Amino acid sequence: MDASMWVAKTGLDAQNTRMNVISNNLANVNTTGYKRQRAVFEDLLYQNVRQVGGQTSANTVSPTGLMLGTGVRIIATEKNNAQGNMITTQNALDLAVSGDGFFQVLQPDGSLAYTRDGSFKVSPTGQVVTANGALLQPALTIPPTAQSITVGTDGTVSAALSGTTTTTVLGNLTLARFANPAGLSSLGQNLMGATNASGQVQQLKPGTVGAGVIVQGSLEASNVNVVEEMVNMIETQRAYEVNSKAIAASDDMLKFVNNNL
Repeated sequence: MDASMWVAKTGLDAQNTRMNVISNNLANVNTTGYKRQRAVFEDLLYQNVRQVGGQTSANTVSPTGLMLGTGVRIIATEKNNAQGNMITTQNALDLAVSGDGFFQVLQPDGSLAYTRDGSFKVSPTGQVVTANGALLQPALTIPPTAQSITVGTDGTVSAALSGTTTTTVLGNLTLARFANPAGLSSLGQNLMGATNASGQVQQLKPGTVGAGVIVQGSLEASNVNVVEEMVNMIETQRAYEVNSKAIAASDDMLKFVNNNL
């Protein structure tokens, strides 16, 4: 295959992958706590035909050289962890984090996962769980006699119990924070897992510097900007078309050589 065709083919593959990333962002525009991703491009190895700075004579060197690129690839999908808009729901167990922290939930295998989706529910046994039944950590149990639940910005959870005139503290929520939240791995179900790239998890009290505060009765919306994603989609489509035309042009040039020489 002609080298130019191969180079353009890598461009097609990269733009197709970028379109997958954009499509996933648009598909999750209404997903609570979703963080948009962007494709990161990287050029491939170069064929060094003429070395930069190579001797062209006894007293002169080449100022530029000749290096032929071999194409492009997607090297990463990077998360944008910017704060999403707050949506007021008035639901006592709908919690949002205004800051960098993550809620912690217990996985079936005993490990911890992390989420920005604070749409919590109460299980039949009174435990606070995610929509998929994963336990919130630290564990929190709501008494059946609770009349109302209050969650403070510092994570203090209290309830007004029937038959009493005072509130009872049920527990205290903590938030997880990472040095590099972009290094968290996506697990699905609005969950993320810690990796070596994310750094060690820090267990912080809400309100601590960097952790953020908890906002009761609200949920964090996806930070996907539909207009921006549509622009990116058009840009990707045009880049894909240009690479396709490059392949067609190379093919026409080879046909010309075959038919006329």
